[in-house]
Amino acid sequence: MSRATIYEVAERAGVSIATVSRVINGYDRIRPSTREQVLQAIDQLSFVPNNSARGLSGGLYNVVRLVFMRSRSEESFELVQESLLFTDAIIRGVERTCGDRGFSLLLSGVDDDRIDQRLDSLMANCDGLILLDRTLKERMIPSVARRIPTVLLAGSGRAKAAATVMVDNSDAMVQLATHLVVDHGYQRLAFLSGFANSPDSSTRQEAFLGTALALGASVEVGSDWASDYTSTDAVRVIQERLQREEPMPQAIACANDQAAIGAINALTQAGIRVPDEVAVTGFDDISVARHLTPALTTVHQPIEELGSMAAAILIDQLTDQRRPTMKNVVLPTRLVLRQSCGCRGDLPPQLGASEGGEEMAP
Repeated sequence: MSRATIYEVAERAGVSIATVSRVINGYDRIRPSTREQVLQAIDQLSFVPNNSARGLSGGLYNVVRLVFMRSRSEESFELVQESLLFTDAIIRGVERTCGDRGFSLLLSGVDDDRIDQRLDSLMANCDGLILLDRTLKERMIPSVARRIPTVLLAGSGRAKAAATVMVDNSDAMVQLATHLVVDHGYQRLAFLSGFANSPDSSTRQEAFLGTALALGASVEVGSDWASDYTSTDAVRVIQERLQREEPMPQAIACANDQAAIGAINALTQAGIRVPDEVAVTGFDDISVARHLTPALTTVHQPIEELGSMAAAILIDQLTDQRRPTMKNVVLPTRLVLRQSCGCRGDLPPQLGASEGGEEMAP
């Protein structure tokens, strides 16, 4: 079967070729009913926009847009800025690859309750989208990917309409739970999760919980231990837990480093020593993790490489349609042991060339 053309889409939708082009390129000033007609025609004909043709017609901008979810936390907190290190590392990876390939990078933050209203503007004036975790509901991805090349950065990996770049969220969490229970002997644990709709947080919790329970430990989870990934919200969780006047867990595993920073701060402010009374761990290995007191035990993920890989896959789609689309690229993680879990600093640190990871004796 020959490939459908833009002329056939225009004929099927009953509109001009220019209107089809505007819909493909995400222009705002198009009546919703007209846009729907064009999208239905695109779907019925399985039409794939030819990016080379877009370039010849002035439609290829050599611009990639990275879209991320704004934090819901608006309270002032001196350590919240450290959380930007994760997004900054992602941006550095995307920007480096874009620059090497002759593309520019646009950044856009969105709010959960307004994403539907902004889709057209997000697709305008760029050639492709990189969507960070939770930016778009999974059910909406196919319709967006039909209109513009899209790569997902993190997430469940179940989307079939777009390539997904993510890390292994399970193996290192299994190692972490084993380390806390077996090496340190902790029996009362907790998992401080991120957003309920975050596949990363859910996978990390599942791996940690299943391993700890299998080893005979108890784990506090649920709404009382749910945060929004920010230091501020982690402080709230810890403060509310302290108000219950029940024994605190011996160790708290956090879904990300930012939450771990907030947890350590809240515990310290309450006069609870970390790790002597409560151990705390994170996930990400942002640069500040090794400079905390105590230095943070965490799971290292290659953050910049995630961004770089996402950009490379997207630009490959834009510049060479014959190249097969990569699906579910999974990058490795590794456990980094430092003092916050209770490991002693008896051994000299084994510093990596650029990651600053350390190995400690339990």
